[in-house]
Amino acid sequence: MTDGAGTLTGAALVVGGASGIGRACADALLADGWPVVVADLRPPPDDAGAIALDVRDREAVRVAAAQVAGDHGAIGAVVYAAGTARVTPILDIAEREWELVVGVNLTGAFNVLQAVVPHMPAGGSVTVITSIDSAAPVAGLAHYSAAKAGAEAVVRSAALELGPRGVRCNAVLPGVVRTPLMAPMLDRPGVADAFVAQTPLGRIAEGADVADVVAFLASRRARWITGVSLPVDGGMSLREHPELLGDPGEATGADAPPKGPS
Repeated sequence: MTDGAGTLTGAALVVGGASGIGRACADALLADGWPVVVADLRPPPDDAGAIALDVRDREAVRVAAAQVAGDHGAIGAVVYAAGTARVTPILDIAEREWELVVGVNLTGAFNVLQAVVPHMPAGGSVTVITSIDSAAPVAGLAHYSAAKAGAEAVVRSAALELGPRGVRCNAVLPGVVRTPLMAPMLDRPGVADAFVAQTPLGRIAEGADVADVVAFLASRRARWITGVSLPVDGGMSLREHPELLGDPGEATGADAPPKGPS
């Protein structure tokens, strides 16, 4: 966030910022001049200012938001990049798995938004990392896709309600992104080529491809953008999703559902 002179005020909080897209977002915001605080279930050990946080714990999220605001005077930008996913047929999804996937991807986003906004002056920005899987059915990802679609619905409602406060809320929808978490899957013979073939721009994304858009949305250059769900996927959502069932797996991270591209 900037004041009238264009000077950044407050900190940027990146939830889920220890790795993958979240880490790239933290780096992009740092490059733009933001003081950045990373919160993560497993914070990076080399970051003394990082906060250990389970986004499903509403009170812990509230305390973390107050801590960041107290240390930096305000929270000027928030990126919600926490996430988890499983590939499971819909009739086989256990209650615990449903609660985990929905809790991290949807309830956690709501908890963070509700906790941070009281600490955001006019000009603040919230960006939630969802997925192109929110807009099209993917066999095996019913809980993940539903949670990401729900997070986008929360973003739109928040944009409507918080606009009069001068706070903007947007969602960014990645496709497949090359991160350390995705590397084992993408290194399998033929897998990366299959996803490249699904992507009109003809390659797998790097974290910075998504993070640069997130940093833009947090900046004054995006001051008239709110309530949008923006695909950042190289055009992948224009084509049919690759099949996931039949090769189940597991992964965590906003950018890396198991065996999946988004």
